[in-house]
Amino acid sequence: MNPFVEIITGLMLIIGASFALVASIGLIRLKDVYMRMHAASKAGTLGSGVMLLALAVHASDLAVVTRAIAGVVFFLLTAPISAHLLAKAAYAAGYRPCADTKEDALAKKVHPDG
Repeated sequence: MNPFVEIITGLMLIIGASFALVASIGLIRLKDVYMRMHAASKAGTLGSGVMLLALAVHASDLAVVTRAIAGVVFFLLTAPISAHLLAKAAYAAGYRPCADTKEDALAKKVHPDG
């Protein structure tokens, strides 16, 4: 295999793994469910996507490249929607944002007088 392709693949894997590490640290360190969900959906999706693109760059088989790109598209389409729906469900279940949150926009919609 071309050394240039191997270097690019290695760099993409390191970048993707770094984003996945940031997402996992965010899950542990952040204060409430909304911040944790944000870290998992944004950094986790980016990390997974970059690692799948590294697979597409490294693979020489068209079927593998197509599946890797389809996986990236699937992550990009589903992760933001699922995080949004989970956040709305958590808010409806009674989980309120922590004190570090400056503005609770849903509180104005749910309780307009308060």
